[in-house]
Amino acid sequence: MSPSATTNGTTNGLNAVNGHAARLEFKTFHNVINNELTKTSKTRHNLNPATDQPNAEVPVSTHDDVDKAVSAAKAAFKTWSKEPVEKRQEALSKYADAIDSYSDDFAHLLTLEQGKPLAQSYQEIDMATTWLRAFSQMALPEDVIEDTEERKVINRYTPIGVSCGLIPWNYPILLATGKIAPGVLSGNTIIVKPSPFTPYCDLKLAELAMQYFPPGVVQALSGDDSLGPWLTAHPDIDKISFTGSSVTGKRVMASAAPTLKRVTLELGGNDPAIICDDVDIEKIMPKIAILSFLCSSQICMMIKRLYVHEAIYDKFLAALVEQTKTLKVGNGLDQDVFFGPVQNNMQYAKVRDLYSEIEKRGWKPAIGGDVPDEDSSKGYFITPTIIDNPPEDSRVVQEEPFGPILPLMKWSNEDDVIARANDSKMGLGASVWSADIERATRMALQLEAGSVWVNSHFDVSPGIPFGGHKWSGIGTEWGVNGLKQWCNSQSVWLYKKV
Repeated sequence: MSPSATTNGTTNGLNAVNGHAARLEFKTFHNVINNELTKTSKTRHNLNPATDQPNAEVPVSTHDDVDKAVSAAKAAFKTWSKEPVEKRQEALSKYADAIDSYSDDFAHLLTLEQGKPLAQSYQEIDMATTWLRAFSQMALPEDVIEDTEERKVINRYTPIGVSCGLIPWNYPILLATGKIAPGVLSGNTIIVKPSPFTPYCDLKLAELAMQYFPPGVVQALSGDDSLGPWLTAHPDIDKISFTGSSVTGKRVMASAAPTLKRVTLELGGNDPAIICDDVDIEKIMPKIAILSFLCSSQICMMIKRLYVHEAIYDKFLAALVEQTKTLKVGNGLDQDVFFGPVQNNMQYAKVRDLYSEIEKRGWKPAIGGDVPDEDSSKGYFITPTIIDNPPEDSRVVQEEPFGPILPLMKWSNEDDVIARANDSKMGLGASVWSADIERATRMALQLEAGSVWVNSHFDVSPGIPFGGHKWSGIGTEWGVNGLKQWCNSQSVWLYKKV
């Protein structure tokens, strides 16, 4: 190990001269193991998706690094789990303040590694600190189930142990802090594993956490494709929280099964939005466009299927095309850009393959439709595309594209459109849009999804449980309900007389 910080509890990173925290630099990147910055013999880098040029080198962790991090987390759990909840809350609050103080650095770095426009990077950082502060105000309930002259029965929640957060590449800051906060608040220790495509911000989040949490409480490991399976199979990791695709989620679940780890999975979605014939098209259109194309549609809960009532279909489609034309495509560091690049070459190839179906299958693009260039040397940019009323069984309707291609389909019968909206293995989010709240609510309550909205989509909050139905996940995150999933339930029977 090559430490570059002391290991005396939360004084890591303090300047020896004046006692103030040394300012983080954002040019070099290390693993964080037991509040030490460590190097590895092998390194790798990812590419800036807007330029296809290499970003900085990051560690490639070995199995020995995993063992050291798990051992440190296991040792730290013995004391951290016994700390008063007020101390854990205070640490989260101070950590949020620290991230705020580095918002410019994190935003710039996030755009370089993820590709999203700078304004969206700042928005993600703001959400991350909001989540941390919200959890710093939460506490686990202790419920008295029975209290008689003979006995008292309490249901309480105890921390599980060593946890691991597997972070995706679309929202690396928010989704890392969204696992760190409930994990450490509930008394667990956590090892953060960033996506190999976006390791940079998460490594810096863990480095910053050294100043606010004791050694072993918050750690981070960067690596290649071997790292995830090592962590999910490790016998001394007790809890896995994974956000990513349904395909990978199944592998995580299978890997965790032999050691009976607690597992929370937030997986993919193919969200339907049903537009009724009484909406104010002009009023809702800017919101519809953003909720369909934010982050170049690389969000699990974006609108992926738009069902528009046939009475307003043509007018709605024309308005959406015009709204989409106003959204600029380009490098996320450029001014007024809305569509950044697709994040990585693997996803770029998947979206290219879907675009290649447009001409083959006779789909009708209302805007866009050009197959992206196979040469990605100028960045992984894809022209936003809207497909006009494709068949229900077409790939663009049935698959989650995770790229800026959106199918619009007509409907006329409520029962039929609800059946079509529910005809998916996914069930993450869904929405209904109508001026008639009773009608919209009636329809919304029939949708098979973990989050359902009326006249909105993709609203999330740290205090509200979030999870999927069907192949979109197992368990929930966030809110007190999500906080409980970082715990074991314990029933305590107290007899008042021997």
